[in-house]
Amino acid sequence: MNWQDEGYLLGKRKFRDNANIIDVFTSKYGKMSGIVYGGNSRKIKNFLQTSNKIYIFYTAKNENRIGYFKTELVEAISPRYFNNKKKTSLLLSSVSILNILLPESQPNKKIYHSLENLITKLDSHDWLLFYVYWELSLIKELGFDTNLSLFESTDYDENKVVSLEIDGIMYKVPQFLISNKFPKKINLELIKQALIFTRLVMLNKFFLPNNVIFPKSRIVFESYF
Repeated sequence: MNWQDEGYLLGKRKFRDNANIIDVFTSKYGKMSGIVYGGNSRKIKNFLQTSNKIYIFYTAKNENRIGYFKTELVEAISPRYFNNKKKTSLLLSSVSILNILLPESQPNKKIYHSLENLITKLDSHDWLLFYVYWELSLIKELGFDTNLSLFESTDYDENKVVSLEIDGIMYKVPQFLISNKFPKKINLELIKQALIFTRLVMLNKFFLPNNVIFPKSRIVFESYF
């Protein structure tokens, strides 16, 4: 089995002295794992940073066994934000969530393009809001629709937080999320509340039912607000 595609590096772990196993989210093949020989060499190690976009040449003798990757750098994303802890944390959070929740070898172009779009928005004024809405859309794409529009009120206040019961569980939700709007002014307390809401939904619907540990990188990101 041989193929080639581009994708985002979701994670890596040491395999042998000079090899890594990396997890990549590709546009055509979904999440894939493979062995990279020479992965600890200076040349390759420098671009095998999580969230970087890479080109992959994949070979495997058996579909039931892990294959091998040859990699080339397409776009160095993580180094752009080394001086911005919040944006670096956002990147780690997004790829960590995907690495845990995405099924192996199942393409999902909608999620792939949403990640691409999120990355392009990191230099915009509203990057925090784009991330919150990215998590909300990811939750829906993975199989749970919060149906926030059902709770929309004509009495809109972008600074308001309301209590809602969703699927038998009470949540505190910023009203701008319910109305699917971007607030005119970014309020970090509301961002924090929105992140708490999406975290709790992910925990209740994906992580706890499957006995999976919630990614520390996502908790760290939330702690900045």
